Amino acid sequence: MAQSKYLQDLIEPVVSSLGCELWGLEYHASGRHRGTLRIYIDKPEGVGLSDCEKVSRQVSSVLDVEDPIQGEYTLEVSSPGMDRPLYTLEQFAEFVGEQVKVRLRVPFEGRRQFKGLLSGIEGDEVKVVVEDDEYLLPIESIDKANVVPGFSDLPGKKGRGK
Repeated sequence: MAQSKYLQDLIEPVVSSLGCELWGLEYHASGRHRGTLRIYIDKPEGVGLSDCEKVSRQVSSVLDVEDPIQGEYTLEVSSPGMDRPLYTLEQFAEFVGEQVKVRLRVPFEGRRQFKGLLSGIEGDEVKVVVEDDEYLLPIESIDKANVVPGFSDLPGKKGRGK
C-alpha cells in the first residue's frame, strides 16, 4: 500500500496538469519481474484517446526519472469505463443508488463477494444492500469494487460514464 500511495503522489500532479483527474491506479505484478501499472483518468466531459496518450507520455517520463517500480512493467492509461472501479469513500458516495460489486480481502459474515445496491456511507464503512440484507463494509477491507453498468440507463442520467 505504501508504494501505491507513493505512486499516486507522484502521478496525480502530472494528470491534473493535463486537465484530468486521477481516478485511481492499480499495480499488478505478474511473474517475477513483469507487472502492469494501470492508471484510470477522468474528466467531466469524458476521456478520449488523446487524453490517454498525453497522460501516458507524461507519466512515463516521470516514472523513467523517478524509477519507483523495480523490474519491467507495462503502463496502461484509460478511462474508468462503465464498470468503473471505486477506491475512495468519496467515489462510493458519488455512486450511492447504483448497483455495485464488492470483493473483500477477508470474509465478512462468511462471504467475500457482495453484489447489491450501494445505499450510503457511514463513517469509514460502505453500506450495500444485497437482497433484503444490509451490510456495512469497512473501506479498508475492500479489495476491489466496481459499479455494475446499468444498460437501461439513458445518457446524461445520474453518475459519471453514463
